[in-house]
Amino acid sequence: MKALAWHGKRDVRVDTVSDPTIEHPTDAIIKVTSSGLCGSDLHLYEVLGPFLDAGDILGHEPMGIVEEVGADVGHIAPGDRVVIPFNVSCGHCYMCDNALMSQCETTQVREYDSGAAFLGYTKLYGQIPGGQAEYLRVPQAQFGPIKVPEGPSDDRFLFLSDVLPTAWQAVQYTDTPGEGTICVIGLGPIGLMSARIAQHLGNRVIGIDLVADRVARARRDGIEVFDLSGTEDIVAAVREVTDGRGPDAVIDAVGMEAHGSPAATLAQTAAGLLPDAVARKVFTTAGTDRMEVLNMATELVKRGGTISISGVYGGAASPMNLLVLFDKQVKIRMGQANVKRWVDDLMPLLSGSEDPLGVEGFASHHVPLSEAPAAYKNFQDKVDDTFKVVFKP
Repeated sequence: MKALAWHGKRDVRVDTVSDPTIEHPTDAIIKVTSSGLCGSDLHLYEVLGPFLDAGDILGHEPMGIVEEVGADVGHIAPGDRVVIPFNVSCGHCYMCDNALMSQCETTQVREYDSGAAFLGYTKLYGQIPGGQAEYLRVPQAQFGPIKVPEGPSDDRFLFLSDVLPTAWQAVQYTDTPGEGTICVIGLGPIGLMSARIAQHLGNRVIGIDLVADRVARARRDGIEVFDLSGTEDIVAAVREVTDGRGPDAVIDAVGMEAHGSPAATLAQTAAGLLPDAVARKVFTTAGTDRMEVLNMATELVKRGGTISISGVYGGAASPMNLLVLFDKQVKIRMGQANVKRWVDDLMPLLSGSEDPLGVEGFASHHVPLSEAPAAYKNFQDKVDDTFKVVFKP
């Protein structure tokens, strides 16, 4: 089969590899019909090379048609149309029973003291072959796959794999009831969907970004947007429109890819030049993230408010402004999305005739898998208005 594989920093290629097979009775094989390109994939493309091997298959946002199931898989069958959550969870351990599927004790990667395994996401999370491919082996398929109806386009349901539950959780973690004010920093796919969900739930939404296309998209959605590319003091401007207090909550939808942190950029680059074994130690014990967005969120949020972090951070030594966070009595919630926890909340918004979250037109580009290397580059460089890419194997 054809699959998109990592070969080095900013070097991904479409390789011919062996078709996956059933390895455990809890496995399933699906024929992939769509697979998303996520901002988290750019961390592999740019930063996390020490945790990858040449030939690792990428991608964690797939859906498709079931081809084969293992003996212990009973809730799906060949021919079913399914979405595959990015986190691999068993559904019956202590963590899954407590709706923390991203911490599944059955699939935790104990070698790195990490949470649940992910599809297509480095040694830190199990090094499981991903879904930017023609076929995918789905571990823990007795629980994970989400069966969806035939008929509507893949775009109606594909984002249940990651974007929708990640954005939904980001909003839920703000602990802000309807009619509150939520500020979203970073209006990429997760940030914009978080903004749409916050609006849908009745909140006032303020967005912040510096990419012209993303600013324009958010404004078309009726979001109040502050453009970081200008000279305006964003913190002062947001406080001015929030009674001088700041928003009730801030969502950091950017994470380690933030602009404006040259020292952290240099540290990430330097670590990437080290031998893999040394670099892995640096990243996990002394790594430095770009903290610009988290620092802005700390300044912006009102006293007693909440910061919800959905953007991925990786540096164990990244400095947080604990003085200000403590002084302002700020609550912080964060973590990978517990995908299956939120499916029951999201499915009614997707399965009806209406499309309140605008999922049908959410992807900016649909491209063949053969064009994946160019799509990664365009997404990383933010050119050609590349906002959300869906691969069609």
